[in-house]
Amino acid sequence: MKTLRLLLALIALSVVAAPVLADRLKDLARIAGVRNNQLVGYGLVVGLDGTGDSAPFTNQTFRNMMNQFGVTLPPGVNPGLANVAAVTVTATLPPFAKPGQEMDITVSSIGNADSLRGGTLLMTPLKGVDDHVYAMAQGNLVVGGFGAGGADGSRITVNVPSVGRIPNGATIEREVNSPFNEGDTITFNLLRQDFTTARRVVEAINDALGPDMAYAHDATSISVRAPRDPSQRVSFLSILENMTVEPAEAAAKVVINSRTGTIVVGKNVQVTAAAVTHGNLTVTIQENPEAVQPNPFTDADTVIEPNTQIAITEDPARMFQFGPAVTLNEIVQAVNQVGAAPGDVMAVLEALKTAGALRAELIVI
Repeated sequence: MKTLRLLLALIALSVVAAPVLADRLKDLARIAGVRNNQLVGYGLVVGLDGTGDSAPFTNQTFRNMMNQFGVTLPPGVNPGLANVAAVTVTATLPPFAKPGQEMDITVSSIGNADSLRGGTLLMTPLKGVDDHVYAMAQGNLVVGGFGAGGADGSRITVNVPSVGRIPNGATIEREVNSPFNEGDTITFNLLRQDFTTARRVVEAINDALGPDMAYAHDATSISVRAPRDPSQRVSFLSILENMTVEPAEAAAKVVINSRTGTIVVGKNVQVTAAAVTHGNLTVTIQENPEAVQPNPFTDADTVIEPNTQIAITEDPARMFQFGPAVTLNEIVQAVNQVGAAPGDVMAVLEALKTAGALRAELIVI
């Protein structure tokens, strides 16, 4: 125990002396096996102000619920409920969650309900992918959307009124087993896979803890030998995740959002020697129909004759040259001098990539 305390103290000193610009290990990686789990359930929302749905499964679910309370509806009778809606309930079960704790839930209509505003979710079991119940949900909905309609059929909707949330609306009933306390090692998975970053993480841990304490499996996973005692493992990991490591620079990339016209050029993007020219071609079409009056002494009718004028103008294209090993700043300056629009810049970058002059990965989203 004394040896472990001394080791943790030495690690803490090394963390304080780490470079300021480096990132903490907790920001670079996640612990393998420590993860969220998705839960889903099906239930009923009641108490709506005539904005419920009329789906057949809603009536069936309502009948089943009434039978559980000892109330039997006559067969063949459609309840025709306007204040009830069938919904799905979704939640994210965090790691290390214990029975009795609460979590937020999202309630979404699956029928034709107009709004869930003012509704109350009845007790709904939330299941995981293994079909086990991990939480029970119930409560009053908070709906941010709003809708209103007129007698003539006009309608206006703000946000989405068919989706709501219940803060702390679910109580956890079952704990998910975690491999955190199993085995002799703890494995970190990098958020961005990179061989250089993985090597630097291993070197930083081995420098602080001793040789062969950490080793990398690949560009993503790094395993660290850890104590088996849960209390010691928590203290050990608390120091370990605050160690700072300088991550490797990302690969050269140019990201283009074709919908918004956004272009992001990475730091290490370079362009080899190339000359680029890009002109604007404008086509203008004007329709000027003319009415031709007939001879007043004849029975002819007035005739509309089409008169179409087509003009093509091409703005003078300016050529600019990229030298070898151009930096990001020089690329931006060249584009700004030409005054190209985002669409033109996209075309230039794609052409440079096709010509082999753009030393970067071109990603279009």
